[in-house]
Amino acid sequence: MIAERLALNGGDPFRATWLPFHRPCIEDDEIAEVVETLKGGWITTGPRAKRFEKEFAEYIGAKHSVAVNSATAAMHLALDAIGLQPGDEVIVPAYTFTATAEVVMYFGATPVIVDVDPRTLNVDPGAVEAAVTERTRAIMPVDIAGIPCEYDPLRELAEHQKLVLIEDAAHALPTRYRGELVGTMAGITCFSFYATKTLATGEGGMLVTDNDQWAERAQMMSLHGMSRDAWKRHTAEGSWYYEVMAPGFKYNLTDVAAALGLRQLTKQARFLAERTAIAERYNAAFATIPGIEIPSIPGHVETSWHLYLLRLNLDRLTCDRAEFIKALNAENIGTSVHFIPLHLHPSYRDRFGYTPESFPIAFEQYRRVISMPIFPGMTDADVDDVIGAVQKVVRHFRR
Repeated sequence: MIAERLALNGGDPFRATWLPFHRPCIEDDEIAEVVETLKGGWITTGPRAKRFEKEFAEYIGAKHSVAVNSATAAMHLALDAIGLQPGDEVIVPAYTFTATAEVVMYFGATPVIVDVDPRTLNVDPGAVEAAVTERTRAIMPVDIAGIPCEYDPLRELAEHQKLVLIEDAAHALPTRYRGELVGTMAGITCFSFYATKTLATGEGGMLVTDNDQWAERAQMMSLHGMSRDAWKRHTAEGSWYYEVMAPGFKYNLTDVAAALGLRQLTKQARFLAERTAIAERYNAAFATIPGIEIPSIPGHVETSWHLYLLRLNLDRLTCDRAEFIKALNAENIGTSVHFIPLHLHPSYRDRFGYTPESFPIAFEQYRRVISMPIFPGMTDADVDDVIGAVQKVVRHFRR
C-alpha cells in the first residue's frame, strides 16, 4: 500500500509510537471527584448533576442549563420545547454530523439542508434565507471546529421571520463571537461533552436557554416527562409521589459524569490556551507549504480550537485525502475527518434524492479536510512529530 511504502522510504516511521487523534485530559482531581461520588452512594442524576447545571449556566451567562446525556438529546429536547410538529421544516447545514438533522426527523419534520461558507465550513446565511418557507420553524446552525457561525445575520433573519434559532454548539466551548461567549446568542444552545470534546464527561451534553418555559419543558422531558424535581424522590426531602406530565425521554446526566464535568469546567481557560498554542505552532509551520492550507479564522471571532482542520490543495498533490491519511498513519500520526456531509449518507441521499453536487461547497471541502491532533497534554515533541510527519508526507506527494 502507498502508506506502507512511504514509511519504508526513509526507514522507520517518523514517530516511534502512535499519537492518537485525541486523548481526553483526565487529571487527579477529576478522578478524586468521581471516587468521592462513588463513595457517596449517589451515582445517577442527583446533587452533582444539579450543581453542574448551575455552574455551567453561570459560566456561560445564561439563565437555565439542563444537563443531559448528549448534545443529540439536547437538540431533541430543544425541538420538543419549541413544539416542532410533523410537516414542519428546520434548516440545517450540509456540513455537520448526522445528529443535527436526525433529531428533526424524530418529529416527522423535514431537515432542509443548505450549503456552507467555503472558508469556515459554517452555514451560509444567504443559503439559509433562500431556504425559508412557510413551513420553516427553526434554524439550527453548527459551529464547525469551534468557529462560530455568523450569528448577526442569522439572528436578524430568525427575528424577522419569527423563527427559533437553535445552536448546535457541540464544538464551541469556549468560543466567542464579537466578544460574546457562545451559549447566549441563540434561543436555545446545545453543547456536547462527548469524550473528544473540549469538556469531556464520556457521554454528556447541556441545553442552555434564557426562556423559562423551554427550560422547564426540557427538564421535565429529559426524565420520562415526570413532574418537576422527580429526581429527589429518593432523598430525605423528596416524595415517592410523582406525575408523568407527557411521554418523555431517558436523557438525564448521571452524577458520575457530572463529577467529571464540574472539574473540567474549571479548566476551560487552561485547556483553551494549550490548544491555541498547538494551533499557532501548526499555523506557523504549515502556512507556507503549497500543498496544504491552514484554517481560516475570521477576525471578529475567537475559536475554541476544538478541531484543527488542515485542508489539502489536491491540485498540488499526487494523492487524494485517503492516501494522505494512510501515509500519516504509517508515520504513527492519528487523524480523523470532520465531517462526511449529510447528503452523502444513504439515509439522506436516498430519502431526498441528493447527489454529491447537490451541495457542491460542502462536497468539495469535505474531500480536502483532515482533522489533526490537538488536545491538552500534547508535548512539544508530539507537536514536532505531527509537523515533521505532515512535511514528510507533503514532500512525498508533491507534484
